Amino acid sequence: MDINELAKRVQALEDIEAIKQLKAEYADACDDMYNPARMRDLFTEDAVWDGEKEGFGKHEGLDAVCDFFAAAKDSLLFGVHWFLQPRIKMLSETEAEGTWYLWQTSTMASGKDIFLAGKEYDKYRKENGVWKMSHMVLELFYAVDITKGWKDNKRNGLE
Repeated sequence: MDINELAKRVQALEDIEAIKQLKAEYADACDDMYNPARMRDLFTEDAVWDGEKEGFGKHEGLDAVCDFFAAAKDSLLFGVHWFLQPRIKMLSETEAEGTWYLWQTSTMASGKDIFLAGKEYDKYRKENGVWKMSHMVLELFYAVDITKGWKDNKRNGLE
């Protein structure tokens, strides 16, 4: 392997690590009551956050994504997000995609404590040397009231 090939491999590893750090910042901003000011720095101008299949809507454009997060505090009193098992694939020097498992504990505005589990499918773009999220799709496995579990209704935590 020549030095140029080694440099490309090292750059790919650095990019993957930067994407992991980006996702960690996203989790932290979510846990900071979905802080829209912090979210603004994490997404591209043309970002899409798609939770339509799960009843959370599809939000297109940075302002719409940040408005969605600003409104989230009306339905959620507390939340902690864990993004696990990253699978990040570099598509080019400036584009990547990733899949993450999501585990979340939350207290809803109704006072209900819930467990939430799912997957997020992300696309990333490097702009001016900085990785940002350009597209996210949420798929839920369950979102349940912790006193009821998921046996009979995998979405009872959102009712």
